Amino acid sequence: MSMIHNLRAAVRPSRPSLRKDGGSYDTTRDPSTPSAVVDCAVYRDGARVDNPSPSKTPTPHEAMRKVRRDGGFVWIGLHEPTEAEFSGIASEFGLHPLAVEDAIQAHQRPKLERYDDTLFTVFKTIHYVDHAELTANSEVVETGEVMCFTGRDFIITVRHGGQGSLRALRHRLQDDPELLAKGPSAVLHAIADHVVDGYVAVADAMQDDIDEVETEVFSPGRKGTPRGTDAGRIYQLKREVLEFKRAVSPLLRPMQLLSERPMRLIDPDIQKYFRDVADHLARVHEQVIGFDELLNSILQANLAQASVAQNEDMRKITSWAAIIAVPTMVCGVYGMNFDYMPELHWKFGYPVVMTAMIGLCFGIHRTLKRNGWL
Repeated sequence: MSMIHNLRAAVRPSRPSLRKDGGSYDTTRDPSTPSAVVDCAVYRDGARVDNPSPSKTPTPHEAMRKVRRDGGFVWIGLHEPTEAEFSGIASEFGLHPLAVEDAIQAHQRPKLERYDDTLFTVFKTIHYVDHAELTANSEVVETGEVMCFTGRDFIITVRHGGQGSLRALRHRLQDDPELLAKGPSAVLHAIADHVVDGYVAVADAMQDDIDEVETEVFSPGRKGTPRGTDAGRIYQLKREVLEFKRAVSPLLRPMQLLSERPMRLIDPDIQKYFRDVADHLARVHEQVIGFDELLNSILQANLAQASVAQNEDMRKITSWAAIIAVPTMVCGVYGMNFDYMPELHWKFGYPVVMTAMIGLCFGIHRTLKRNGWL
């Protein structure tokens, strides 16, 4: 039972590499394997079986032959394999052609499919992109994919994208032999938990960006009115939230199936912990839905503020036009050069007209200012 109690600690990494504070991703391949194979190892009784030649990673064929002879399971990790590179592995492990085609071609939808004695699972990985300032062109998240073929004595992981390496996760699992002894389903759970924990970290980081935009939209500007922000920034953030939503929402059903439906390839002790992953995924999904709705409200508020500001400017322009219309009208009348204009030859005519114009303009200005137009 100690394995069960330590399961979370064994498979859940720390999250700083997905947060704003940076961090690096291990995207390198094993120098001894110039092909798409990142790592290939046999595990028996929870421990990695040493290769006779430590400097050389065994081929998938050698690893599977060893498993069939002595027991255990093999874990093969690949990074963006071509059809030629993957065809031999697919033939060796009897993988279904449709699943193989999906694994080679990236941009698949998160899903869980069963092919005979193999489970094919697709996870979307999300990486938060650090940025000093959010702009209309900022890229907030990057996506990748991890696809898993889970069998009775093997698990094959195919990774697409420059982030989401599983090397550190493999090392953590190797430090917990009691967990690895549960077989390929333990690895599948660890990958699912690792991916969903990444979602949680990205959601926390995106929350900071949304809070920043929300504060800027509603913070006081001129004369205590909200100053607003660039709508392009809000729209760009909304697009990134939509990308996040595409990774999270389709995964809800697969996690529900893995946590509730008994499956031959999933160890019963491991299956109950898929419920924890499904619960965390549901929480992230609620956050993403909330982000989307909140950004809609922020965008509408920002547009409303822009409309209010435009209306205020138009009222000021209209007010000054009304004030200027008075002297314009009077000057236009006296500029018609008729001989018999009122008070045209009176020596006090000019100052009286000027005083009348100034008085009228002052009265109109005071009235408009009292009504909030100026």
